[in-house]
Amino acid sequence: MAIALRKPNELTKLKLAGSIVGKTLKYLHENTVVGMTLKEIDAMGEAFIREHGAEPSFKGLYGFPASVCTSLNEVCIHGIPTDYKVQNGDILGLDLGTKIDGYFGDAAITMAIGEISKEDEALIACSKDALYHAIENIKVGMRFKELSAILEVFIRGRGYVPLRDFCGHGIGKKPHEEPNIPNYVEGKPNQGPKIKNGMVFCLEPMICQKSDQPVILEDRWSVVSEDGLRSSHYEHTVAIIDGKAVILTEA
Repeated sequence: MAIALRKPNELTKLKLAGSIVGKTLKYLHENTVVGMTLKEIDAMGEAFIREHGAEPSFKGLYGFPASVCTSLNEVCIHGIPTDYKVQNGDILGLDLGTKIDGYFGDAAITMAIGEISKEDEALIACSKDALYHAIENIKVGMRFKELSAILEVFIRGRGYVPLRDFCGHGIGKKPHEEPNIPNYVEGKPNQGPKIKNGMVFCLEPMICQKSDQPVILEDRWSVVSEDGLRSSHYEHTVAIIDGKAVILTEA
């Protein structure tokens, strides 16, 4: 399937969807406090999205039961909100999407709850820094596999490993479109589709400490590393406009 090249009017709609994602994540980051349940955080996110005229695109997507993925500590991605009350020292991944006027936005952060360890600070920094490093190095004409290589080299250079079998993706009129963008190289970096003006996609480094092998928990959604250690995740939706990568999901 061909990778869509978005027209200016489509980019405007994608910017709107993305901006609501960014604002929602900022709002949750600023208002999540010790003692809140994951379900309360999810409800707060859903209400904020709807107040801004969008729909929470994750709710019901592939059967997901909530509006916000709340990935706690060892859970890297796709955590389901529960009655667990967040505690000082936890780290919490928040991943959410919006749909407005037929177009989608998607982004994620991993945040500290209260005071966290230096080790957890470094873990979170790796996913965030890897994301921005990759975005800064995007050039029209480079291959998506080269972008995956940039992500993998950065992550491994910090002493971590990228989670396997899950990846970034195209986005537009559907929440997940071509291409798939792993955080590691499969095959040769000089093969596959090239990045072009008008393309819109999500980059999302998923960082594990020792093992890159994913395990899906009994809830059939939460993904952890086989090593059982804490993990982190960051994501932005990016558009290629006039030869440059523009982040659509910053607040």
